[in-house]
Amino acid sequence: MLLSFLATLLTVASVDVYNPRIPVILDREYNVVSEIVIPRTEAGQASGEVEVSLEGIPLKAVKDIRLVYIGTISPLMSRTKSNVMKSHYNFWGAGQEDWYASRSTSVECRMKPKSGTVVLPFNRPLIKGDNHFYVSLNIASSKVGLSDAFSCKVNSVTLDGTRAEIDEHGPSGGRRYGIALRNHDDDGVDTYRIPGLARMKDGRLIAVYDIRWNTYYDLQADIDIGFQTSGDGGRTWSRMKVAMDLGEYGGLPKDQNGCGDPCVLVDERTGNIFIFAIWAHGQEGQASIFSSRTGLAPGEVAQIVMVKSTDGGRTWSAPVNITPMVKDPASSTLFQGPGCGITMSDGTLVVPIQEWDKDKVPSAGIMYSKDGGETWTKTAMAVDHVCEDQVVELQPGVLMLNMRNYGNQDRTRKVYVSSDLGATWTPHASNDVLIEPVCQASILKAGNTLLFANPASTKTRNMFTVKASSDFGNTWPHALLLDEEGGWGYSCMAMIDEDTVGILYEGSTSHLVFQAVKLSDIMAR
Repeated sequence: MLLSFLATLLTVASVDVYNPRIPVILDREYNVVSEIVIPRTEAGQASGEVEVSLEGIPLKAVKDIRLVYIGTISPLMSRTKSNVMKSHYNFWGAGQEDWYASRSTSVECRMKPKSGTVVLPFNRPLIKGDNHFYVSLNIASSKVGLSDAFSCKVNSVTLDGTRAEIDEHGPSGGRRYGIALRNHDDDGVDTYRIPGLARMKDGRLIAVYDIRWNTYYDLQADIDIGFQTSGDGGRTWSRMKVAMDLGEYGGLPKDQNGCGDPCVLVDERTGNIFIFAIWAHGQEGQASIFSSRTGLAPGEVAQIVMVKSTDGGRTWSAPVNITPMVKDPASSTLFQGPGCGITMSDGTLVVPIQEWDKDKVPSAGIMYSKDGGETWTKTAMAVDHVCEDQVVELQPGVLMLNMRNYGNQDRTRKVYVSSDLGATWTPHASNDVLIEPVCQASILKAGNTLLFANPASTKTRNMFTVKASSDFGNTWPHALLLDEEGGWGYSCMAMIDEDTVGILYEGSTSHLVFQAVKLSDIMAR
């Protein structure tokens, strides 16, 4: 009897509970909230229960809570050893859909909670070694605040009548909701990438992105610019429409007229909306910036093109090629920094740009318009070996350029400022301070607060974090982690209202995830 009792204790002496900081996608049937790893010294039938407590979430919003058995595979991409999952992640950017491939046979328990404490029972054979379960929540988007935070805690795990010791990894509180704006295969599209976000003059949000119809590859491919709008702060969105499509220009097929990497800009005086994109005409290779030569003509070099809407995104102009206005014929490529542009306090429209010289060395700067977007002027480049920049106006007439550090081993952002509309640039105090894994990032001025968002890592595109500064970016003492798992990592931000920021990014749970966060929540971290 004693030996049998000791064997039971050894079997369930402790379990690991992992609480990943990833968005809980609203209205999604399955969400990984907590992973539970139960080790077994012997295979065999087992019965048990997992007690979970919920706080900060109305019970009427919980469509169901589930305990899911997933066998030998961790549902977290950072912990899985499955080559299949890793392969799908590499192709599709966000792996969570693959985590549920076997859900029809693996679900152990599903129920609608009647109180804040829920007991989820199971009875099934377990293998010798580690057995992986996860707690899943299905939350109704109409019954929670999009910017709310909540707690989901695994209180106890009992197996065959014995309560196990829990070794908890990560906090159970601070969970946040997200909206899956775009997923793989939505509207028959393979991949959605490169988000841009802006607040329109009437208060609605507009999101733009690459529609990569048939492949996750960059240009050259069949890629158009899509957009959606939201009138309720990002909770619901219009159906996807195409804002820019170069069609079969020059008699070449669509997959030889791709356009991508959008930058959206709202003229805050007129309400006009501009979208800028790089267009590759008939060029070979995966990336048009590398197949461009010198010159100005389509087919020689990649082009920077623009569409405009004067009616809040309901209709769009035909694409206008502004390459001859801004490109040096001696360079190989000039195009926008993906994300968004700004309207300065004096009404000047500013778009971040990147220029690649004939030797394919990139630099970053801006182009501006003083006449509402009719003509554009390129200014001096701030520094070389950088690309994919974003711009803000720190104070009236003072611009800050935040740049991806292209191929540099120090893995920090380049940050320069200009007080003469880009004629000259000087390093900012935060130059080489903000870390990055070599990736695009976003920056936004919100009143007296400066916000910065990117994968806050020097190794890989995970740990997606939004940071805040109240001293014009000299220091960044506040940081809120939104998604610790991996994704493609690009992002863009816009204010929903004066207290709430909207963040659209390439996350781990969907190709394009939208989250709303109160500024006070960021500043409190």
